[in-house]
Amino acid sequence: MPSARGRNLTFTEQARRVQLIDVTIELVAERGYATASLGRIAESAGITKAGVLYHFPSKQALVEAAHEHVLSALVMTVGAAVEAAGPAEGPAAYIRSMVGHLRDRPRHVRMLIEAITSGASLTDSKARWSVVAELVSAARAARGLTGVADVRSAALVIGGGIDAIVSESLADPEYDAAAAAELLVHVVERGLLS
Repeated sequence: MPSARGRNLTFTEQARRVQLIDVTIELVAERGYATASLGRIAESAGITKAGVLYHFPSKQALVEAAHEHVLSALVMTVGAAVEAAGPAEGPAAYIRSMVGHLRDRPRHVRMLIEAITSGASLTDSKARWSVVAELVSAARAARGLTGVADVRSAALVIGGGIDAIVSESLADPEYDAAAAAELLVHVVERGLLS
C-alpha cells in the first residue's frame, strides 16, 4: 500500500492507519463528525495530533478513509451475497444482506450518515440506485419477465425501505429487522418479479 509520500507503508504504518480509521469510526459514531476532532482522535489512539497528521493530511482525509473502509466492508458483504444468489434472486439477497450487515454494525451506519451529512460529498445517489436497478432488471430477465418496469423508482423504493428498516432497528432494539427485510423482499417479489 503506497503512502501519500509515494513509498510503500511499513507494517507498523499500515497498522497505525487501521487503528486511526477504527478510532475515527468509533468517535464519529459516538460524538458526530463535528466533535470528532483530530485532538480527540489522537488522544483515543494514544498518539499526538502530529502523529495523526503524519498518516493523514487532515481530518477530512481521515474521515474519507474511514468512510471508504465502512463502505468497502458493506460492498464486499452485499456483493458476495448477491453473487452467491444469482441473477434471479439478486434483489432478495441485496435486501437481506444490506439490512443484516447494517443492523449488525450500528457504528458503521452512523459513520455513513455522518459522512453524508458533514458535507463531504462522499456519496452519489445515482451510484446507489443504479446498482439496485440493474439487480431488478437482471432478476426480471432471468425470470423471463417482459414489459417495461420503472426500475429506477423500484430501486429508490427498495433503498428507502432498507434505510427505514435499519433506522427503526437502531432506534428500537426489539424491532425485528430480519422480518421487515422479508416483508420488503415479498413486496418486491410480488410487485416486480412475478
